[in-house]
Amino acid sequence: MDAPTRSSPRRRPKKFDRQVDAVMWASRSLVGIAAASVAEVEDRVSIPQLRILVLVGTRGPLGLGVVADELGVDSSNASRAVDKLIKAGLLDRRDSPEDRRKLALTLTPSGAALVQTVTDHRRDAIAAVLKRLTASQRDGLAAAFDTFAVAAGEPATDDALTLLWPIHP
Repeated sequence: MDAPTRSSPRRRPKKFDRQVDAVMWASRSLVGIAAASVAEVEDRVSIPQLRILVLVGTRGPLGLGVVADELGVDSSNASRAVDKLIKAGLLDRRDSPEDRRKLALTLTPSGAALVQTVTDHRRDAIAAVLKRLTASQRDGLAAAFDTFAVAAGEPATDDALTLLWPIHP
């Protein structure tokens, strides 16, 4: 095999590249945990339907237009998904208290329980991984993830539902 030439030297990846690779490696684990938590309810709702439930549960009563905007779909697609959730007993539609000409979507107790099932599964899976770390490692990891979330533009909130699905994509 030929030795590397000056124009194409072999070099170790730069520090920043190694950092990106480390975060990508960890993100695969987190995506696996997220996927497993969604699988807990996949026989009852689709992923877009789950997003609707999480949006409504996180942000309170919402109108159909807001749901459509957040999902990035037109109102007719959002309306069909909402109708299925209402028929399944997971979502309720009522007149908006602010403007009776508009409708407000809220979670039913069954809808709230479904979202909580997904949240609990994810929390338990993350806790199981964190238990394998020392207290000092957990502190460092939590601080690093806090910093990462702020840099990524995640909203600062203690609401566990937003940990399931971001408020704004």
